Amino acid sequence: MARKILVVDDEAVLAETIAYNLEQAGYHVITAADGNSALDAARSERPDLIVLDIMLPGMDGLEVCRQLRRENKTATTPILMLTARGDEIDKVVGLEVGADDYVTKPFGRRELLARVRALIRRSDYVPGGEGENGEEPEQERRPANRELVVGSLRIDLAGRRVNCRGQDIELQPKQFELLAYLVRNRGTVLTRDQLLHNVWGYDYVGDTRTVDVHVRWLREKLEEDPANPKLIQTVRGVGYVFRW
Repeated sequence: MARKILVVDDEAVLAETIAYNLEQAGYHVITAADGNSALDAARSERPDLIVLDIMLPGMDGLEVCRQLRRENKTATTPILMLTARGDEIDKVVGLEVGADDYVTKPFGRRELLARVRALIRRSDYVPGGEGENGEEPEQERRPANRELVVGSLRIDLAGRRVNCRGQDIELQPKQFELLAYLVRNRGTVLTRDQLLHNVWGYDYVGDTRTVDVHVRWLREKLEEDPANPKLIQTVRGVGYVFRW
């Protein structure tokens, strides 16, 4: 069955062009031209990915993204933000409200398709780590619902669920993958470039601020005192380390 993608853009020609390119690549596409229509379509159609323009009439794309992340049905749907602005702050704000990636207009067909494929591939991926011949290392093998357990933090890799101190934590796809990677490498200091490469992929075109934004979001959800983090610690001038 073809993956379903919701394209949200008020520029009719651009929306049609994006839809055409995605359909040519084998995706099923639905479109919306404003924020309210985008919310309705996301709730009813349950797309596998949303391509969302920031500049929309009425409710802008940032608010659409923010509302979608609050709802159980769409909380983990990958969102690719489109922006015509060159200001870095728009990209950062987009990530902060829950976007998984962004692309700046004008963009090429190949770049758009590459980012779409990467987001869908990563949303399907269960971070488990592989040994030689693609097999999971012996020490990490689990029953069907593999888990990472550190103290009172439990990460269900197969179900993509997180429970911390007895409370279920809702994470977006990239937040989940980042947390799983940090926990699997607990005690090891990881550079921002390492995290970008291993969580976002070697084909990711973003910068290291993306890592900082997602770490801050994880801290807000997991730390007892986000201002004084104990779990995900910053190693000044290097990167981050997970400790329990």
